[in-house]
Amino acid sequence: MVSNRCKMAVKEELKKLKLHFMVVDLGEVEIMENISMDQRQLLKAALLDSGLELMDDKKSMLIEKIKNVIIEMVHHSTEPIKVNFSDYLSQKLSHDYTYLSNLFSEVQGTTIEQFIISHKTERIKELIIYGELNITEIAWKMNYSSVAHLSSQFKKVTGLSPSHFKQLKDKRRNPIEEIGNVND
Repeated sequence: MVSNRCKMAVKEELKKLKLHFMVVDLGEVEIMENISMDQRQLLKAALLDSGLELMDDKKSMLIEKIKNVIIEMVHHSTEPIKVNFSDYLSQKLSHDYTYLSNLFSEVQGTTIEQFIISHKTERIKELIIYGELNITEIAWKMNYSSVAHLSSQFKKVTGLSPSHFKQLKDKRRNPIEEIGNVND
């Protein structure tokens, strides 16, 4: 789950199956009762119809948690991003960063760093489109050491400078669910 819309879809499916939940958060659900295999299969099918997936294995769940922590920090944090992502992920997920990084690369076919850069680029596009902040303020908010660093990374990902992107009439943005996927 990567958005509030996903959380709402999951809650709706749980209600339809008359399953009571304590928590529906990004990447995890805590159900009050034990569910039967039939209920699990119904839930799995319903989630697939909504474009979501029920994950059973620990590694897949950990990958989802990594993605959700990154998405939460990049897209939903109101405070400037002023922490080291590797330390933050290790602390938040209670795993050594090297383990998280190797697992993520093995399963996703991209590095955590590239996933973060993809999301930061998308967030920068959003901030440029809204026009509330200038590029210097965006660089500060997104924890870049300089406007030049932001511009360089943005151009490497999009092929455009931030100022050229701002001038485009048709500003292409990607849904959060599609950012950082190797198949893009």
